[in-house]
Amino acid sequence: METRPDLTGARWRKSSYSGTNGGECVEVADGFPRAVPVRDSKNPSAPALVVASGAWQTFVDGLR
Repeated sequence: METRPDLTGARWRKSSYSGTNGGECVEVADGFPRAVPVRDSKNPSAPALVVASGAWQTFVDGLR
C-alpha cells in the first residue's frame, strides 16, 4: 500500500481547463512521482485528491 505524498511545500498551479472568471478552478501540483495532487482553489485548506499519474493521464486524454 502506497502512502499519501507529503504535500507540504507543494507548488500549485491552476489547470488550463479552469475558467478565467475566478470561480470554478482546479489546481494541480507537479513534481510528485506516480501521483498528481488535485485541489479546489476556492478551498485550498481542504484535503487534496491524489490521483495515480496513469489515471490522471487517462482523464486528461479523455478531456481532449
